Formats: sequence, structure tokens, C-alpha cells
Amino acid sequence: MSSSDSRVLIVLPAFNEEEAIGAVIDEVRRTLPTVSCLVVDDGSKDSTARVANAAGAKVLRLPFNLGVGGAMRLGFKYALENGFDVVVQIDADGQHDPAAVPALLERLDDADIVIGARFAGVGEYKARGLRRFAMVVIAKVLSRTAKTTLTDTTSGFKASGPRAVALFAENYPAEYLGDTIEALVIAAKAGCRIVQVPVAMRVRAGGRPSHNPLKSTLYLMRAFVALAFAYLRPARTVNDGSAI
Repeated sequence: MSSSDSRVLIVLPAFNEEEAIGAVIDEVRRTLPTVSCLVVDDGSKDSTARVANAAGAKVLRLPFNLGVGGAMRLGFKYALENGFDVVVQIDADGQHDPAAVPALLERLDDADIVIGARFAGVGEYKARGLRRFAMVVIAKVLSRTAKTTLTDTTSGFKASGPRAVALFAENYPAEYLGDTIEALVIAAKAGCRIVQVPVAMRVRAGGRPSHNPLKSTLYLMRAFVALAFAYLRPARTVNDGSAI
């Protein structure tokens, strides 16, 4: 599968990203000229929506901040309702390289979800302390559920094929870390095949990072709570007529 033979929608969930969003959209459109670009403005208080619209993206606005999960669910619903086969999630802060998208799309020939993995031998991105510990443990747990080796289950750089798009349009979790950890559990329990490809992360182009060292302990606690709830919830099915 490639961006030229399938309807691909790039979804950028954005919260107060006016500094970076215009340049990110420009780069996506230059690098991937055959795809469509949707920005979901997640209740921003700044000019994110205006800048995104001026840069040529389709913009949907949420009336208040729901988090990445809520923004992405709206993106998946839009994709399903408008005939897109594939959704690729890219951060609005410039950390994800659009040039890596074709590598994700290629793996959709034999998978439903492709994760752009930061800890798979490419790039210099590092997480430290308790946050890194949580990432490693959760990756090992989810690897067993997905029946494949996953090293970066909290990555926000992902490509979802038709079955995953149909599943996530109705079942994408909005809770903290639900868009990463719980979404992968939901997909694996529904029979979706999950794989990863190595990618390099970049420095933020603007805005403030969502994590800092002072939040490591809180991250650890919330990550394991998210994991527990993911396994406690009943399995979903793909509502696209395909067998599980």
C-alpha cells in the first residue's frame, strides 16, 4: 500500500500549536502531495485553527479540550464518513517526520496498524527514569497481547488501515494514554495485526512539551492504570463486515 494507491488521511490532533502547525502542514503537503490533511483543533485557546486553515488543511474544531484520544476519534469518524481507507496520526508539534510515512504505509499490506517506533534502532530519542521504565514494561505486556515484538507502545506516530479505522471510529478511547496503550489493546483483542517500523524523532518546532522530569512519577502511575483498564474492558469487534 502506498500514498498513491489508497485514500490516505493525515490527522494532526492539535492543542495550542499555533507556533508549529503551519510549518508542519506545509511539510506534509510538500512531502506527501497525494494525501489529504485534517487538523482537529482540540479546544485551543490560540490561533491554531486559523493558522491551520490558512496553511491549506481541513480543520475540525472541538468546543473544549478532550485530549489526543478525543481528537483522534473525531478524525477516524471523519475518515470513515468521507471514504478514506487509511489514517496516519502525526503530531502537530513537528516531532514526526512526514518522510517516514511511506514506510508505515508499506507495512499496511500485511498489518492493520503500523507504529512508528522510537526505540527500534533509529534516531537518538531517549526517555529516562520512571517514564522509560513504564514504557519498557508496558511494551513487553502489549507485545504478548499483540503476539509480536513492540518496543514503543506509547508512540503517537501510527498508520491505521481500513479495519482499524472502522474499529477506532467507534471505539477510540479518550482517556489519558488511552490513545496509545488502550487503543493498541483494543485493536489486538479485536484481531487487528499490529507491527512497527523504526523512526527517528525530531525536536519540537514550537509550543511546550507535554512531559517534564517532575511528572515522571505521575506518568508511571497513570500508565499502569491505563493498562489495567484496557485489559478489564470487554473486547470490541470490527464493524466492517470482516471476520475476526
